[in-house]
Amino acid sequence: MYGNVWKFGDDVDTDAVIPGRYLVINDPEGLAEHVFEGVRPEFARNVKVGDIIVAGSNFGCGSSREHAPLALKGAGIRCIVGGSFARIFFRNAINIGLPLLECADYDRIDEGDEIEVDLSTGIITNETKNEQYQATPLPDFLQRIVECGGLIEYARELVQDA
Repeated sequence: MYGNVWKFGDDVDTDAVIPGRYLVINDPEGLAEHVFEGVRPEFARNVKVGDIIVAGSNFGCGSSREHAPLALKGAGIRCIVGGSFARIFFRNAINIGLPLLECADYDRIDEGDEIEVDLSTGIITNETKNEQYQATPLPDFLQRIVECGGLIEYARELVQDA
């Protein structure tokens, strides 16, 4: 997957991703209209389908709300690369089919860089800087959940194959 980078720092919490007052919205596209509203008001207006978030450590900390990854997916984010992720955010993102990769070299990627992410190998190619970084690829079963579009579709596939 190939996309433009939006860069975020450390400890971005789920309240920053989607403010609590919008938790009454369950539609990913409706949530997307308010993503990062309090910290980067331009984000929702300017994010494009296929864009990629690159963040520091502990991205998605805070509450366990599923609305945060839903809002990002609804906004068109196709992948998040980070130093580390809050455990519950990581699981919620995988459950809806939003892949996340941990990469020690996240700090070498800048806002606006064009990168290509190979989910199966974990190789991130920075087209802007002509560099490559190695992320930790998702285990095969998590890759399969993401490929199916999330845990529910993955479970449906398992039932059909049984």
